[in-house]
Amino acid sequence: MKPLIPVCLFLCSSLAWAEKPILCRGNYHTEAEAVAQLKRMASTHSSLKEWKKRAESVRRQILVGSKLSPLPKRTPLNAIINNKRSYKGYTVENAAFEASPGFFVYGNLYRPLNRKGKSPGILCPHGHARGPAGGRLRPDQQNRCATLARMGAVVFSYDMVGFGDSEHLGWNHKHPQALTLQTWSSIRAVDFLESLSGVDKARIGVTGCSGGGTQTFLLAALDDRVAVSVPVVMVSAHFFGGCPCESGMPIHKTSSLETNNAEIAALAAPRPLKLISVGGDWTKNTPKVEYPYAQSIYKYFGAHDKVENTHFPREKHGYEYVKRQAMYPFMVKHLGLSSKGVLDPKTGKYDETQNTIEEVGAMRTFDSLADMPKHALKPGSRISFE
Repeated sequence: MKPLIPVCLFLCSSLAWAEKPILCRGNYHTEAEAVAQLKRMASTHSSLKEWKKRAESVRRQILVGSKLSPLPKRTPLNAIINNKRSYKGYTVENAAFEASPGFFVYGNLYRPLNRKGKSPGILCPHGHARGPAGGRLRPDQQNRCATLARMGAVVFSYDMVGFGDSEHLGWNHKHPQALTLQTWSSIRAVDFLESLSGVDKARIGVTGCSGGGTQTFLLAALDDRVAVSVPVVMVSAHFFGGCPCESGMPIHKTSSLETNNAEIAALAAPRPLKLISVGGDWTKNTPKVEYPYAQSIYKYFGAHDKVENTHFPREKHGYEYVKRQAMYPFMVKHLGLSSKGVLDPKTGKYDETQNTIEEVGAMRTFDSLADMPKHALKPGSRISFE
């Protein structure tokens, strides 16, 4: 297994926690202040060597700030996969694994039918849409996963803490370790994909919207096993996320270093990165602000063709059909998916009408706590990493 991007974790880890935490929440900056901050950050590097040095410092700050320094021990996943359903061109199974002993991550595993050879693996974290059919249970998330599977990907769609099965079984999204748990769960989700015999470890992608967009760029920044990333309606230099799971820990600012989500997304360089933005939320400035900054980083690597932005000035926040249509060809291009039978040559659109939208009950891994392994942690437990 390819290791995480190396970071220098030494005495500064403990010293950082001696400081009073500085939290950058929500609209921490004005738009003008964000532009000024990007200029300050750009002034810290003028070569690939200098950028790599800064990138290492930013990664270290994220890990220290999220209390993942040093990285926890990789314990057995003890994966559970069951209740296989077959549809047109793909299958769906319910799946869970242990990110840490007794702490389960729940989700659905979508796989292509009649696939020969190894398949790309794609992670699909979800956003903060609530309700009994929110999170990964939403029809838009199911459509995204099913379509990617029909094009040949093995897709894992998984719950944030306190969503989906996690909420059903008693966990609350306001858990004080939400950012820590979700970041570590995403790293372990890569481990889970790699553990599946049909997945090509060299072709791992991730795409999510809103809070799932935050998980997308954080994971790509920290784990170089992610080959392609598509964060949707989330990368902003002035907005840092409105939930503690995104901005409730000091990952963006300390007395020695400041960063923002535009720079964190650029840590994916030189791996393919696509920013999808809209005019109706905090990503409205992406074509003129965040995207040019990312381009400047990719130029250091001679990889200017690996970063893209598709902007929808009249669209609002979400991962609706039009934005999925912008994501699919990027995954096809960079992960080697097959659009045959999915891409309509007449309209140029990727067909989602063959997908089956499932009911919530069918998608549950466990109906109740009584069905879970006996060693499962009690909902709300504090997780101790070793």
